[in-house]
Amino acid sequence: MFNAQPMVTRLAFVASDRPEAEEARDALAARYGDTPESEAQVVVALGGDGFMLETLHRHLESGKPIYGMNRGSVGFLMNEYSEDGLLERINAAETAIIHPLRMTAVGVDGATHRALAINEVSLLRQTRQTAKLRITVDGKVRLPELSCDGALVATPAGSTAYNLSAHGPIIPLDARVLALTPISAFRPRRWRGALLSHTATVQFEVLEADKRPVSAVADNYEVRDVRQVNVCEDREVSLTMLFDAGRSLEERVLAEQFSS
Repeated sequence: MFNAQPMVTRLAFVASDRPEAEEARDALAARYGDTPESEAQVVVALGGDGFMLETLHRHLESGKPIYGMNRGSVGFLMNEYSEDGLLERINAAETAIIHPLRMTAVGVDGATHRALAINEVSLLRQTRQTAKLRITVDGKVRLPELSCDGALVATPAGSTAYNLSAHGPIIPLDARVLALTPISAFRPRRWRGALLSHTATVQFEVLEADKRPVSAVADNYEVRDVRQVNVCEDREVSLTMLFDAGRSLEERVLAEQFSS
């Protein structure tokens, strides 16, 4: 349960650019008041999962709790939309504390790029040609050459997103593991990925980077033409998401494993 002291009364409403999200923001702000984000106790995000990720990224440093309501499409990370009893729902909400991945990508030009990912860090081929990756875990080469469309490292919170679409495993939030998942692996054809300790550091080396260019994406931040990418969990950064009582993120991840 979200145990706020004092009780939450100051809310900031933010919305995606979808008309239904903007209409919801106006209606909720008129009913509950709209506190500036810097002064609010909780930020209410109105939109879909993509907008929830944007809002979480914007509050990486503040650590302010985010309560989402679905005014988008999928809404796996969102609560159901309702104008009624919002303060009561938020004060009774359950928390999910998540830690992002830190990506350090080095381009073929030698430039270094850093970004955080809440869902996953993915490497993707940029052209018609298959990517070739060497995968090292904690300093030991585990896969000398993977021919594929790409590969990704996913957090437990992100394991039901792109990772699941790539046939990766769904991971309980408290499992303290990361998913390393290939995307359309060609060789070795039977490799289905690995589960790694959350303390692991994964290094991807792009083989034949000039001939087979690869981009690296941390959630929605993309770096093109990379030659090396390191990925690890950053436990110094904590993000707080709020979910209605009985509909926690842990419950959603568990239920997803039994969905058809």
